[in-house]
Amino acid sequence: MVFLYFAFGGKWVSPGSFIISLFYMFIPMIVAIVVQKLIYKEPVKGPLGISFKLNRWFIIAWLLPPIVAFATMGISLLFPGVQYSPEMAGMMELFKDTLTPEQLQQMESETAALSVHPIWLGLLQGLIAGVTVNAVAGFGEELGWRGFLQKELGFLGFWKSSALIGLVWGVWHAPIILQGHNYPQHPVAGVFMMIVFTLLISPIFSYIRLRAKSVIAAAIAHGTLNGTAGLAIMVLKGGNDLTVGVTGLAGFIVLFLVNIGIFMHNRYVAHSS
Repeated sequence: MVFLYFAFGGKWVSPGSFIISLFYMFIPMIVAIVVQKLIYKEPVKGPLGISFKLNRWFIIAWLLPPIVAFATMGISLLFPGVQYSPEMAGMMELFKDTLTPEQLQQMESETAALSVHPIWLGLLQGLIAGVTVNAVAGFGEELGWRGFLQKELGFLGFWKSSALIGLVWGVWHAPIILQGHNYPQHPVAGVFMMIVFTLLISPIFSYIRLRAKSVIAAAIAHGTLNGTAGLAIMVLKGGNDLTVGVTGLAGFIVLFLVNIGIFMHNRYVAHSS
């Protein structure tokens, strides 16, 4: 249960919604392949950036998400009413609506018996999932967003195309957000929050895709983000789904700073190398 939570992110309201949301991730890939092959009658692999040629940007794609998660945790602790909770009271609070009291008590007992704090196990699981099962699921979205759409909208320039992709991506999430994914406490407001989140994360994934020259790197970033985002709230108590966590206000602040870093890197480092 803990692994599934941190491997895929969010709070699932039922097993059925979990399966539907997982399938939902592959819709952009299916659409991209259909349009590319049947309408454009062009190959998929080259034009959409499917490349397994490794470079340092694959490592960045893999390690940046947990850095974002831990930085988000730090920002969250600056908010009023948010406290550090090594016993993970905040995480147990998240599970109280999806687990029975007996299951919750069992989880607390198993957690207390571990010789290593669960946050480090969560980090390890998230990193492994990020380059395996989560990357496959992430590829389902990324072939559509950073593969097909980024190719089609490239004429707009990096920032404009990233913003438009982020907007489409955020609106596309609306049906599952309204079902309680990511923002179970505020599903309606969560739709707008998700759009802000995708607008902020879109340039980051796009930059990784362009620098790595591969949509696979973007899929790894996407998968690892899903696998490690839960670390941002694992040892916190207080706040809510609009304020703490990678998809909350604290995460937005961190992602905004990463975007500034991308702007600076592209302007002063990439152009001079």
